[in-house]
Amino acid sequence: MDHERPFEERLRAEALTLGFAAIGVARADAAPLAGERLRQWLGEGAHGEMIWMEERAHHRAAPAGLWPEVKSVIALGMSYAPGHDPLALAGEGDRGRISVYAQGADYHDVVKRALKALARWIVAEAPGTDLKVFVDTAPVMEKPLAEAAGLGWQGKHTNLVSRDHGSWLFLGAIYTTLDLAPERPGRDRCGSCDACQQACPTDAFPAPYRLDARRCISYLTIEHKGPVPEEFRTALGNRIYGCDDCLAVCPWNKFADAAAANRAFLPRAEFVAPALAELLALDDAGFRQVFAGSPIKRIGRDRMVRNAAYAAGNSGDAALTALLSGLVNDPSEVVRDAASWALDRLLSASPPR
Repeated sequence: MDHERPFEERLRAEALTLGFAAIGVARADAAPLAGERLRQWLGEGAHGEMIWMEERAHHRAAPAGLWPEVKSVIALGMSYAPGHDPLALAGEGDRGRISVYAQGADYHDVVKRALKALARWIVAEAPGTDLKVFVDTAPVMEKPLAEAAGLGWQGKHTNLVSRDHGSWLFLGAIYTTLDLAPERPGRDRCGSCDACQQACPTDAFPAPYRLDARRCISYLTIEHKGPVPEEFRTALGNRIYGCDDCLAVCPWNKFADAAAANRAFLPRAEFVAPALAELLALDDAGFRQVFAGSPIKRIGRDRMVRNAAYAAGNSGDAALTALLSGLVNDPSEVVRDAASWALDRLLSASPPR
């Protein structure tokens, strides 16, 4: 009978069936230093405008801070390993670069759906169990918990690195009252490698294992609502949503198999190499239509057009000046500012007639 197998073994098998690529278990108190590091990071102001990190830090610092009854944390990873080089578009000035994680379906929906299915299985197998499922939006420190559960380790770029899946895992967590056998925690295998540190276009790592979000292109293009500080605009290049540089150069990615990626995250054709001209022409309705079902929809039209304008300014493509000229009177202040900056760059680079 299947029930003769240990619960943790059956749990792993069910998780893999539901589309997860990695699973591990940790005690609820298995990441004792995470809260202290979080408080230090917040104290430095390195979270920028992500005020929710600060407001619920007491919940985020440890699982019991959010739910005192929790005994075990089930950490899960779903692969989105790309089948293409994430840096391939670096020299394509008229195209925008979208982070690999956002080129397919919204991971919030996909991962949460699988987490809920696994939660139903747990309750059916262990009646009376209480649990809660989380993916990204809750005050949960998924990365330290995933390390504690043996899924990998937090690399020098601060993201989780897996021996089997590289830097390409979406993380989810299930808090439960079950007292499960914990895994051996992940061991740091970065060694002397500093490829991720060297790859960062904006020097967002003040030291290994530390990130200043205020300098990070992912933060600047996604979370930051106002005009991007001028010191970073050229470094944005043609990145219009997120940045994969520090992840893409990690040597452990050579073990990541794109065939293991959940098919929901296969890139949508229109997100692989979007034309800047089309993005600059978006109105609100057009934006919502293009990015329906994508995590990109959360930033709204104005931030996307702002990002596309910066990319246009970096493109050297004089054909984009007409579109930018039409945006200098846009209702959005951030769009007007970005379009004016980009137009100045393109016109100053154009040879005199």
